[in-house]
Amino acid sequence: MQPVYYLLGIVGVWLIVLSVLLLWILKLLRNLVFQKEKGNLLEIINKILDKEKSNFLSIQEIKKEIEKLEGASLFHVQRIGLVRFNPFRELGGDHSFSLALLDGNEDGFILTGLHTRERTRIYAKDVRKGKSKIELSSEERKALLLAQNSK
Repeated sequence: MQPVYYLLGIVGVWLIVLSVLLLWILKLLRNLVFQKEKGNLLEIINKILDKEKSNFLSIQEIKKEIEKLEGASLFHVQRIGLVRFNPFRELGGDHSFSLALLDGNEDGFILTGLHTRERTRIYAKDVRKGKSKIELSSEERKALLLAQNSK
């Protein structure tokens, strides 16, 4: 019978230790949740949740602004192609040029400057969706291809 008493004694001590630990943990939790000096845990969690909600709304506004900027940026000059050439045999150097300026939708124009001894003439040709209604010279086509291939 003595082993039964030892076993009951060990179980009794074990229950007392568990009860003390449980009471200690409950006291700690109560102090965390209801402590008035530093703000209780529920108030702190509510503040964090309010900040998170505010941050979420701010991020949504920023995303909308980025989408607006990305849409507007399609209309800025994004692609450039430049070809220098000599259209006349009697002049030296590549003083003439064709310059293609395109936006993100491949809309824009091509400027061609023809340089002679007496003057320089500049011509502009409209480009829509990567094509011109006016026939392009070989240099203008090269400038347009360079612009379309540049990023």
